[in-house]
Amino acid sequence: MGRPLVIIGAGGHGREVLDIVEAVAAAGHREHEFVGFAADTAPDEELLRRRNADHLGPVAWVLDNDVAYVIGIGDGAARRRVADLCDAAGRRAATLVHPLASVGSDVEMADGCVLAAGARVTTNVRLGRHCHLNVNSSVSHDCRLDDFVTISPGAVLCGTVSVGAGVYVGANACILPGVTIGEGTMIGAGACVTRDVGAERTVGGVPARDLRRPG
Repeated sequence: MGRPLVIIGAGGHGREVLDIVEAVAAAGHREHEFVGFAADTAPDEELLRRRNADHLGPVAWVLDNDVAYVIGIGDGAARRRVADLCDAAGRRAATLVHPLASVGSDVEMADGCVLAAGARVTTNVRLGRHCHLNVNSSVSHDCRLDDFVTISPGAVLCGTVSVGAGVYVGANACILPGVTIGEGTMIGAGACVTRDVGAERTVGGVPARDLRRPG
């Protein structure tokens, strides 16, 4: 039996993470043994029942028990807050890679990374702590993703892209080669980012432009 594993966050993204945990176990990798969800807000108990999963209690449950954890929360800022609590309590984050994801050569993934089915990572890529690559997203050669980055389904990062901490890349967005995205920026769904974007911006469209209103 593997080390007990708790998924923090019991909403839709958390249940998707459970799919990854189960797929990893079905492929014969038994490093972790799922024991339940932890969440500060009341989950949909019927949806958890259908997954034969328990709500163990709030996030504090993880802090008080000797378990590994993975964060099933889509928002990067929320993942950061949870990870800070868990790190302070000495808990270790698991890294999960779905068997139907592909990881190429010379790739580094920090603790807490989650790669869903169909995620593609090629070569010389660095993924920071608690990065989430959702279904059918791709990160190409020589990319650098800082901590708590979220890559939504179908999004594409072309070669040599640098992404700051906490960036959210929307579904089916494309970031062209060599572009740098500043910390905390949000890239809208379907955007095509053709040039560098500063920190704490919101951009969208083709080509992507700043969507914040003046003042």
